[in-house]
Amino acid sequence: MTAGAAQDTARPVADPQIFRDAMALLAAPVTVVTTLDAAGRRYAFTASSVTSVSLDPPLVMVGIALTSSCHAAMAEAGEFCVNLLGEDHRDVAQRCATHGADRFAGGEFAAWDGTGVPYLPDATVLLRCRTTDRVRAGDHDLVLGTPVEIRTGAPATPPLLWYRRGFHVPTPSAAALV
Repeated sequence: MTAGAAQDTARPVADPQIFRDAMALLAAPVTVVTTLDAAGRRYAFTASSVTSVSLDPPLVMVGIALTSSCHAAMAEAGEFCVNLLGEDHRDVAQRCATHGADRFAGGEFAAWDGTGVPYLPDATVLLRCRTTDRVRAGDHDLVLGTPVEIRTGAPATPPLLWYRRGFHVPTPSAAALV
């Protein structure tokens, strides 16, 4: 560790609650990330911490809390699917975000041919990814994946967003600004 790095760790950091409150004002698209464990059991969790990180090679990053009931499966998964949600997926997003819920109870998910990884056939975008790396970042793991198959469709509804600790859709006036 360099002397500069040692000094940085000695500096005070922002209060965690103030940080949470500030991040609640950062609107993010809502996804459901799905995978299978080694025994073939299905897992799904709602995630707003999903982003592209590289174009060459193509890479996406999914953040998952170490305390998530899906963490062990996601940490060991060879592949996963990112399902980008629209307004009509609000119930699925809520179910996949609820601790202890049967996340597949609604019957909306299908199994990807050849892999069995669950996915939502009517999602706006589907990214079936091969896991390439995992990086510990505080109380989360950042899972990096290379998309090996991408399916896109015309959005049937406005995108579902996470903002101020709740699900929202853009208003027509906000959409006109884009």
